[in-house]
Amino acid sequence: MNVRLANLSGRSVLLSENRCTDVERRSNGRFSADPTAAMNQWDALADWAHGLRAGDFDADYKETALSAPVPRPAKVFGVGLNYREHANEANLPFPAQPMIFTKFPNCIVGPRADVVLSSAFVDWEVELVIVIGRAGRRISEDKALDCVAGYTVGQDISDRMLQFADQPPQFSMGKSIDTFGPCGPAIVSLDAFADPNDLQLDCHVGDERMQHSRTSDMIFGVQPLIAFLSKHCTLEPGDLIFTGTPSGVGSVRNPRRYLKAGEVITSEIEAIGKLVNRCVAGEG
Repeated sequence: MNVRLANLSGRSVLLSENRCTDVERRSNGRFSADPTAAMNQWDALADWAHGLRAGDFDADYKETALSAPVPRPAKVFGVGLNYREHANEANLPFPAQPMIFTKFPNCIVGPRADVVLSSAFVDWEVELVIVIGRAGRRISEDKALDCVAGYTVGQDISDRMLQFADQPPQFSMGKSIDTFGPCGPAIVSLDAFADPNDLQLDCHVGDERMQHSRTSDMIFGVQPLIAFLSKHCTLEPGDLIFTGTPSGVGSVRNPRRYLKAGEVITSEIEAIGKLVNRCVAGEG
């Protein structure tokens, strides 16, 4: 049984089908109820969770009560222009090394949270998010997956007006507004995937499919990204890496297409789950 670690009303839970079990209670206090603290125990927690049986999942849960699996990450990395077809649609050359920016942790929200629109130029970007489970520095590509707790789904919501307000562009602020980082519904361990570098991603706005691709179209896959980042800074349990978005974003469409209040963004990655985020008008 693979591990699906989630945050239910602020408590660490494990999910199986439509049932869950509270981590602290089921483990008799061995593991923390706090989702951030639980990530610091990932190796032991995952070993224990793999031994659970179907009958150990003893409670129903509502998806609307799920929060971000890692609500307070120490670091949130973003990767720009990391899909071949996305680079092609933007008419830009492939980068020679990963283009790294940061999303400030304040933007992280849950899989059913509202997205508060900051302007009339807010865009969608479905992304595979790597969740680090083991600390490391200078991690080689062949050891990179050993430090991964699992994957989750992310939306790198982006205010393009703020992002491109000046030259050179300033990515981080336009991608770090409150609510601009929906994540979830759970952290799914890598044994759930036949190939952890080839997963289908989809993003719908309302009933219209905007993005449809596979992570195999990445320019820099999971292992190269971890190796590159850990060369420069220590990766810690709970760190998030938004790995880039495929083609189909609104800012390169003709005509350009941005999110409107009342629209619902549905972001899905196979074997992980989906985010359902309603757009609401911001203040002013």
